[in-house]
Amino acid sequence: MAPKVLISDKLSPAAVQIFKDRGIDVDFQPDLGKDKDKLAEVIGAYDGLAIRSATKVTEKILENATNLKVIARAGIGTDNIDKEAASKKGVIVMNTPFGNMITTAEHAIAMMFAVARQIPEASASTHAGKWEKSKFMGVELTGKTLGVIGAGNIGGIVCDRARGLKMKVIAYDPFLSQEKADKMGVEKIEDLDDLLKRADFITLHVPLTDQTRNILSKENLAKTKKGVRIINCARGGLVDEEALAELLKSGHVAGAAFDVFSEEPAKENVLFGLPNVVCTPHLGAATTEAQENVALQVAEQMSDYLLTGAVTNALNMPSVTAEEAKVMGPWIKLAGHLGNFIGQMTEEPVKAINILYDGVAAEMNLEALNCAAVAGIMKKFNPEVNMVSAPVAAKERGIKISTTNQDKSGVFEGYIKLTVVTDSRERSIAGTVFSDGKPRFIQIKGINIDAEVGEHMLYTTNEDVPGIIGKLGSLLGENNVNLANFTLGRASQGGEAIAIAYLDEPMNATAVDALKATGLFRQVKPLEFEIA
Repeated sequence: MAPKVLISDKLSPAAVQIFKDRGIDVDFQPDLGKDKDKLAEVIGAYDGLAIRSATKVTEKILENATNLKVIARAGIGTDNIDKEAASKKGVIVMNTPFGNMITTAEHAIAMMFAVARQIPEASASTHAGKWEKSKFMGVELTGKTLGVIGAGNIGGIVCDRARGLKMKVIAYDPFLSQEKADKMGVEKIEDLDDLLKRADFITLHVPLTDQTRNILSKENLAKTKKGVRIINCARGGLVDEEALAELLKSGHVAGAAFDVFSEEPAKENVLFGLPNVVCTPHLGAATTEAQENVALQVAEQMSDYLLTGAVTNALNMPSVTAEEAKVMGPWIKLAGHLGNFIGQMTEEPVKAINILYDGVAAEMNLEALNCAAVAGIMKKFNPEVNMVSAPVAAKERGIKISTTNQDKSGVFEGYIKLTVVTDSRERSIAGTVFSDGKPRFIQIKGINIDAEVGEHMLYTTNEDVPGIIGKLGSLLGENNVNLANFTLGRASQGGEAIAIAYLDEPMNATAVDALKATGLFRQVKPLEFEIA
């Protein structure tokens, strides 16, 4: 029997035809996604679900999805899919991460022009029969300094276009290497404050994460150059809209252009109605070409998976064959955890990633393991990165990835060692999979250790002196953090020592500050891991 796919949002007719040409039984109901009760009622009959943003794939819908194998989103964002529930259900979640990069970048450039020349207001005035030529005095882009926050896929295209407009481009991105910045022809900025002080225009191109949320806070907006113009076509929540509105009213900020807002759909917003504020309803990906590209990609990806088992652009599953997955599953988790550990520990730009595979690990699908490790490293700064897009994102930032294979060389049947190189240091961690199928950290900074991976962990380093363990435990208790377990390791007696504490809940900032204030710990780093 042919696989059956439901398309519950508006999608290109060409995508529908691809399904048909591939022998897929396709049911095109573009308005069904708006009726969640009806969708929940019928979803059990389908093997695949193709959506855009209108369909909300909730846990309730997934409970009824008895035959569903894959959900594919035509676009990047998958906030409308309960990915945890989908994973538990064994449903693969795919997206199309590269189909609308140019479109979104072009919209940012268009918004920059619009706010520089006050085009929307001038157009409305002229349509109203006024001729207010002297009212709409603009500024040129040529020769101005553009500050780009986030120089990845979309931000990189914006940098390229801006250079073509003869702008001076400065870029702030934790993963942008100096070598990559030189190739792009942009100035790499180490400190965000420097960008804020120098930029005539600021454009944001980062995902919304704990690190980027409110990156243009009230305090940071106050550091900007007087007369700055700010463009946000990335994600709502990156800018303190209330603070921006006040600075627009005072004249410190000369203009703003927003395609995304903290709450969407944005029927009301503090920026609405202010002079020289250009607003559009999340149109970054809204071009005929982009919509066609992502729709065709979704149809091809879903067809490939349902007919051959090939997995592309999956957010919750590695791109490996069914046969490989049985053996590699725990090792893929290990690679991801190793990368996630180093990613959370590394604050400066990464220049290179070196991965050593030993013993049985060296005999596996190393490309999939590489992808898992790189995705783990980069997920801290971009949670939308997956095993397919991570190597591309690393390449965009000029990060070199190398692998080494070797025969069994120690007491373990196999292990993976991950080393990250920055301008100032190298950081390494090794791990293996025991017979119970659970990943373990076995070496950190060259110090042997046996540590399982926990959801909430605390990593500390210190000089090996008496009293450290007691001080750690007592301070955690005093700050209402329950210590479930801990693991220790040291280079030598009296030398450097490390500790990994397992916590019942995330580490709070007060407890971190208390540990740092003792002066006993060289590093105090809370860590979070996704434990399936």
